[in-house]
Formats: sequence, C-alpha cells, structure tokens
Amino acid sequence: MPLLRRTTAGTTDLRDKPAYSLSEAARYIKLPSATLRTWCLGRDYGTSKGTKRWAALVSPASTRPPLLSFWNLIEAHVLRGLRTEHGVSVKAVRQALSFAEAELQVQRLLLSRELTTTAGRLFIDRYGQLIDLSASGQIALRQMVENHLRRVEWDDWKFPVRLYPFLSSGTPSADRPIAIDPTVAFGRPVILRKGVTTAVIAERIDAGETEEELAADYDLTTDDIRQAILYERAA
Repeated sequence: MPLLRRTTAGTTDLRDKPAYSLSEAARYIKLPSATLRTWCLGRDYGTSKGTKRWAALVSPASTRPPLLSFWNLIEAHVLRGLRTEHGVSVKAVRQALSFAEAELQVQRLLLSRELTTTAGRLFIDRYGQLIDLSASGQIALRQMVENHLRRVEWDDWKFPVRLYPFLSSGTPSADRPIAIDPTVAFGRPVILRKGVTTAVIAERIDAGETEEELAADYDLTTDDIRQAILYERAA
C-alpha cells in the first residue's frame, strides 16, 4: 500500500487520512476514551461567567464523524507521555506548544521529530514551568516523553511511519513486539514479525484455540501470542 505525499493538487498522505474511531484509537494507545475525545474535539466547561470551551489540542483528520489519522495517533501517543506521570493541563500544553512553535516555527510539533531536538526541549521545559514542576519533576517528565518518542519511527522527511504501542497502560516496557503501520493490515496493530493482527489472535483464543495452535499456524512463538493477548486485553 503506497504512501501518498501532499502535492500542489491536494493529494493527501495515507498517514494523514481518517482511519481510526476515537474509541479504537484510545484502545490502541491505552488511553481513556474521554481523555482522547477532549484532546481531539475539545470540551465545554462552566465558569462563574457562563460556559467556555477548551479548544482541541489535536486536529482530527475528520470531525464528522470524528476519525483520527495515523499521524493523529502519534500526536496522542506523545501527549500520553505527559499524562502518564502528570495530569495534562490542556491550557498549559497549548501554551507550551505555542511557545515552542513561535520560537522555532515548527508546525504540529507533537508530530515532528523536532521533539527530539531543541524544539522539544523548549516545549517540555515550558510545560514544566507552566505546571510548576520541581527540577526533579521536570527531569522525570523529559524521561517519560523520551520513552514515548522511542516508540516512533520517522522517515527521511522526518514524519512518523510506524508506532510501537506500549503493551499495557502500566509501566512502560522496552519491548516492541507490536507495531502500528498504515501500510500493514490497514493500520491495525500487528505482531510485526509476521504481520498478524493482534485482534485476530485474541479472537481465536477466545474461540477456544490454544496458544500452541496459533503459534504453529503463524510460525510464531507462544511468547508472541501472549504479548498480542496482553496488548489486546490490557486495561
């Protein structure tokens, strides 16, 4: 499945096309659906002067119906790095993004490999200042975001081409057996070595087949099968 790059005629890169519902995307990157919905669609909130609205942090590929692209998935994955250890302040993230983008003119910073360079450090430092993190807290925050960035592969144009999601919403692991690649299985999570979707593995196990039978069918190890099940069933 070839990737399509943006052209003057308006052709859209496959990775920027609507592909995932909010609930599906939330499950893939281990986020509460309500959190992802707020990040992508914004939300109303009450004040003493009436109702106001928080604008979205991520611009979804489609709003009606709400659908995310692979690149949106990357943006949400990076935001998850802030949420894992620190409750994300929508206002603070937006201000930090605006600051970093104004300083270095980087558009869609959460999608860019510039997050690993000066622009990313400016963004993280600014965010830490806005939520009043201690020095040690800022170090921990940088480490958490770096852990998330290691799960992303970029192409020569510095755009993401593959995401290795965490197996569970708990403690991050260095293992990367599962991948989400828009050119493989229509962007659904797969066991990378064989391109078998994790959903198919879970469905066959639930239907009564054994780990050993599936491992033999797909030329995988039973550990591969267990990791796919862990990913599919993780809270």
